[in-house]
Amino acid sequence: MTIDRFAFPTAIYFGAGARKLVAEHLAAQGLARPLIVTDRGIAPLPLLSKFVAELHRLDAAVYSDIWGNPVKSQVANGVAAFRKHRADSIIGLGGGAALDVAKAIALMAVHQGDVLQYAWDHPQVRPIEHDLPYFVALPTTAGTGSEVGRSSVISDDATHIKKIIFSPRLLAKAVFADPELTIDLPPAITAATGMDALTHNVESYLSPAYHPLCDGIALEGARIAARSLRTAVREPHNLQARSDMLMSSMMGAIAFQKDLGAVHSCAHALSTVADLHHGLANGIMIDHVMRFNLKSATAKMAELAHVVGAGVAGALPEASAEAFIDWLAALKRDLGIPATLSGHAAKRPVTRADIPALADVAINDTCHQTNPRKCTRADFERIFAEAM
Repeated sequence: MTIDRFAFPTAIYFGAGARKLVAEHLAAQGLARPLIVTDRGIAPLPLLSKFVAELHRLDAAVYSDIWGNPVKSQVANGVAAFRKHRADSIIGLGGGAALDVAKAIALMAVHQGDVLQYAWDHPQVRPIEHDLPYFVALPTTAGTGSEVGRSSVISDDATHIKKIIFSPRLLAKAVFADPELTIDLPPAITAATGMDALTHNVESYLSPAYHPLCDGIALEGARIAARSLRTAVREPHNLQARSDMLMSSMMGAIAFQKDLGAVHSCAHALSTVADLHHGLANGIMIDHVMRFNLKSATAKMAELAHVVGAGVAGALPEASAEAFIDWLAALKRDLGIPATLSGHAAKRPVTRADIPALADVAINDTCHQTNPRKCTRADFERIFAEAM
């Protein structure tokens, strides 16, 4: 197997079979008792049992009581599992939820109080003072890029309001990005998480913050997603497409240290109010928000159009920017992402009656502060109404 290794700044082992390097890596750090943090969906799969078998040199335990958008009770239960096992390290194995909970477990294994007291916007935010247990990450989805992120998004169990804990101390010590871990993802999850990765790249590029390093990464991340997302959905075992999406996902998460935009504020509101999957929410909302952003980000959206192969040769930037929005709408159709909120069949459908609550959450979300066009509460109401 060929494994590429690079650091940005986390050490990343990238390629088919990278997961097989974990046992040797942890043993080289003098570690022997990892806690594997994963979710309920992965727990019964052969993927997990095979991975545990590959850690035969180590005494590993599994904590898998994670589902949906992560909440603080899942973190508390994970800390109890860490202590019961007398663990000396943490292996995060899963999508964004499992990896975010794994980071928070590492944090609370060595800190006191309530995990949400460490959220950056808490009125009496607690400092992260201690080194965290050794943490490595293995993503099984290509969407959030949480494996390379320095934040953890955890919600209160009662309110479901998302809170962000942010610190370089949360970074994984090593990432084992193995596309073989993603090949059995169902098409709908591949599509939703892939739209999450694309949204991260698009919104970070459109952010008006000055960060040319992130701009370059975001543009290439969008280019990679554009060429491979459809293939990853249609041909689940296409390893090249899966590799591309895993890379695009990591690039989006690296780029969004430049911050995001109003698509994410809308998605966070939809997750809070209607418990909508984060990636799916981004996918539904992205073209609607891009329409709102059009006049404030024409040149950049025209550049994105050329990057994804939708640019209009010789045309004015406005025409290419419009073509980018059209390309997003066509991509959604191809992937089976609903064009509108009302087109999403769910146990908890989103209706016009939800718009006031959605706008309340969205306007209080920080992501839109770096949207290329400033948003008011009334703007969010209009965006949600047009997306219905």
